[in-house]
Amino acid sequence: MAKVVSGSRARRSGVASTPTGQDPIEGLMSQLLVELGEAPARNGLVNTPKRVAKAMRFMTQGYRQDIDHLLNGALFPIEYDEMVIVKDIDFFSMCEHHLLPFFGKCHVGYLPNKKVVGLSKIPRVVDAFSRRLQVQERLTLQIAETLKKKLNAHGVAVVMEARHLCMMMRGVEKQNTVAVSSSMLGVFRTQQQTREEFLKLIRGSSVRDGN
Repeated sequence: MAKVVSGSRARRSGVASTPTGQDPIEGLMSQLLVELGEAPARNGLVNTPKRVAKAMRFMTQGYRQDIDHLLNGALFPIEYDEMVIVKDIDFFSMCEHHLLPFFGKCHVGYLPNKKVVGLSKIPRVVDAFSRRLQVQERLTLQIAETLKKKLNAHGVAVVMEARHLCMMMRGVEKQNTVAVSSSMLGVFRTQQQTREEFLKLIRGSSVRDGN
């Protein structure tokens, strides 16, 4: 039977000490397990701190990504003045309030100004900002403002639909609630017809339907 060590006893005995060269997150995770009433040394948990550290580094890799480097060489001069849309971009992020995931679909549209960006770069920009501790509203705005600036586009529109585990697993515990946020910049803000065209083209994409 696993032996559970109390938090105060673990601190006195040094259970959660961090060996030299160990990822600091591993040591913190070991301490967290102790505070939750678990024994980090038991068979099922012995490698959990290492796994969690690796997972957290991956899920927050956006802090270590450079947007300029990401877009480098992917901007192409072209005389194209129609709307470009990349929709149904899957994204996963972490709520900064409870460190629980939120995830869903992101839809991006922009009106080019003498240059376009490689289509695969738009999901990469979404990922770069998603893989950080976030709130959905700021995430939406960061994606829109970055693309507007880097592409010098006439306008950028971003709509995000997400399910939040902090609402599903705790708090109000609502399982079917979808949060929708949007950011409309440039002509998408000033021209209703352009905005409505974008919204019409992304219509039908929803995390509710799994599309």
